[in-house]
Amino acid sequence: MTTPFPFTAVVGQDDLRLALLLNAVSPAVGGVLVRGEKGTAKSTAVRALSALLPEVAVVPGCRFSCDPAAPDPSCPDGPHEAGPGTERPARMVELPVGASEDRLVGALDIERALSEGVKAFEPGLLADAHRGILYVDEVNLLHDHLVDLLLDAAAMGASYVEREGVSVRHAARFLLVGTMNPEEGELRPQLLDRFGLTVEVAASREPDQRVEVVRRRLAYDDDPAGFVARWADEEASVRQRIVAARKLLPSVRLGDGALRQIAATCAAFEVDGMRADIVMARTAAALAAWAGRTEVLAEDVRQAALLALPHRRRRNPFDAPGLDEDKLDETLEEFSGDDDPDPDPDGGGPGGGGQPPSGDSDGPQGGDTDARPEAGEGGQPQASGAAEQSAVRASEPFRTKVLSVPGIGEGAAGRRSRARTEHGRTTGARRPQGALTKLHLAATVQAAAPHQRARGRSGPGLVVRRDDLRQATREGREGNLVLFVVDASGSMAARQRMSAVKGAVLSLLLDAYQRRDKVGLVTFRGSAAEVALPPTSSVDAAAVRLESLPTGGRTPLAAGLLRAHDVLRVERLRDPARRALVVVVTDGRATGGPEPVALAGRAARLFAADGVASVVVDCESGPVRLGLAGQLAGELGGTAVTLDELRADSIAGLVRDVQGGTKRRAA
Repeated sequence: MTTPFPFTAVVGQDDLRLALLLNAVSPAVGGVLVRGEKGTAKSTAVRALSALLPEVAVVPGCRFSCDPAAPDPSCPDGPHEAGPGTERPARMVELPVGASEDRLVGALDIERALSEGVKAFEPGLLADAHRGILYVDEVNLLHDHLVDLLLDAAAMGASYVEREGVSVRHAARFLLVGTMNPEEGELRPQLLDRFGLTVEVAASREPDQRVEVVRRRLAYDDDPAGFVARWADEEASVRQRIVAARKLLPSVRLGDGALRQIAATCAAFEVDGMRADIVMARTAAALAAWAGRTEVLAEDVRQAALLALPHRRRRNPFDAPGLDEDKLDETLEEFSGDDDPDPDPDGGGPGGGGQPPSGDSDGPQGGDTDARPEAGEGGQPQASGAAEQSAVRASEPFRTKVLSVPGIGEGAAGRRSRARTEHGRTTGARRPQGALTKLHLAATVQAAAPHQRARGRSGPGLVVRRDDLRQATREGREGNLVLFVVDASGSMAARQRMSAVKGAVLSLLLDAYQRRDKVGLVTFRGSAAEVALPPTSSVDAAAVRLESLPTGGRTPLAAGLLRAHDVLRVERLRDPARRALVVVVTDGRATGGPEPVALAGRAARLFAADGVASVVVDCESGPVRLGLAGQLAGELGGTAVTLDELRADSIAGLVRDVQGGTKRRAA
């Protein structure tokens, strides 16, 4: 078994360690979401936390970790008689991004349930995590149907497995900890709100601290057991402090003044719902208990706001997380209560304030660092040529019409195009291939019914064999690869026009985020095209690249299309099940080189030959319209829409499917 890195040996990352410790003191805070770049000790700190948690008393032999003092009356292994329990270490259960539904919630033996009436249930990861930690690395990449199950379990404190009238329920209360790299995509708002606290982490830029990180990591790799032994006293001290804070927590007083500050802060920052107020109150109480106090101070409320509010203020994925600390201080000062004692500048009690105990208290605060990719990184077009204009800001995004890929796919779960999925409406039945996951009851009964006399049926029960079972086939929605090919040439360079174009692309990016698509960005101007952003799940990164995109020069339309075709070819090898939707944003003009229009037409016909779905957003303006974008759409075998028609509230057109290369429009 691998020896975990000691929690107290983690260098810096004070906000991360504090957020984890507050959840250890008060699991009701609701978990932690850790956002940040790779290589910042996110997973190391989370895995190290489980070693600090007090042991858990459980009913002997119970697979669902029932508390002997208050066993779950609905436990599948119950009922349990009152009696002494046994203690075991708190568990940390990891949920893999690619886990199946049965692995998460457990598997019910449908065949035995139908033929014998026996609830043969194999617990899943939610049962293992009960009264412990459920850790999801790369939580933003988790499939939607698993996210839905997590939401249900987190909201109800229980997991339900129901298949055709046969149901199993068990308790599932756990500390949810997730880590993510924002460059790989954002979380659904529903799951984001379920995390009580959020922390932004980044690697320190201080040489001395980076040296200490390397020194400790090398020492741990050389002798894990010896390194852990050297930190044993610090680990024991923190473990004892957690136990003491848990005992003190029920005695912590949250006065009216502190409650008013919490309510005023949430109102001032316009967070949705009341969960933020409740989480702030619980966090402030945990901070006081951690500091050894029974009174919640203004400094506790301030720290609670910095941990509980940033991820709840985001209105769309392009908003930067974080709080205006000056506004926060003004709000706390305006609503300062008279019932709080004078604040202790040292925070009162051992450790002072909310700082986690460690020999590294001078590290940067994780919440002070924005881990979003900076503009200009990763292949962004660089300035060149005297004709180039500086980047203009995008206009306000709007709700777009639905653009979907025709036919039925089998790609990753999403919300754009029709697909055969594990979840959705039932469309038919088939023999199961491997383990049965979704029973089609009517088809199963129909298959078993003709054989009842031959099988010697004598009672009311149906005699069911393995060959009778039928898997339900379902149709839902998939996510696609939406590849934007954006014209940044001089013909698009009018500032008001380019602002509208960027606003339209930003609107389509927001739509792609909501529909769980991957996105990519190819731009062309001057004499060449380049991949401004390779296909990724991060629409946030795409928005940053788009915002800083300058314009100017000639219009190498053919180069842009050929580069996009090459991107699709490579991506098809990586993810063959994910279908593509190409969105070309241009006025259709092509200049530069010999026969630029003919060359662009030949490049466009490559997409039609491959059957790639496409749409051309026609950016042509003015009283005289050449219709070049419409001609390009015809060559692509796709559809052309104007900027006005792209709006969902436009009366210029209806919601439409994008025509694929193999399904050309009738002339």
